[in-house]
Amino acid sequence: MFSTVRYFIKTSLAFLILGLLTGVYMSLARNVFDWGFGDELISAHTHVVLVGSVMMMIMGVALWFFPRPPQDDTRYNPDLIRAAYWIITIATATRFIFQFITAYVEIWEVRWGIAATSALQVLALTLFFYSMWGRIRAMGSAEREAKGEKF
Repeated sequence: MFSTVRYFIKTSLAFLILGLLTGVYMSLARNVFDWGFGDELISAHTHVVLVGSVMMMIMGVALWFFPRPPQDDTRYNPDLIRAAYWIITIATATRFIFQFITAYVEIWEVRWGIAATSALQVLALTLFFYSMWGRIRAMGSAEREAKGEKF
């Protein structure tokens, strides 16, 4: 397993822990202490788990598991994959912080930050899967299917 894969997977696990801790905080706040919080905290929790943990785990495993790019693949670029990693990591962490703040304090500039980090998450996912497109292909299964094997 090469380093970029490890970065995706370990960062995914860090975001999962952050999401779980946020969920416990929300549960205690609402059910034990009767504290309130804004809907932005629910969104922060959801995005750190789904984008930060689940999507980054999928990206890391795909990078590790999918076949090597074909020799003529002009899309696959390890530097683009690393850029996508940094963009999605920073955008997800920053979005979480901004949404956590906005759950308690209304700051107009922070709302713009939430929108910007959301766009950066989309950009990172687009760059990643654009670069990975050529690696999403049949290898030996296409030949076995042609021979009539069922999966």
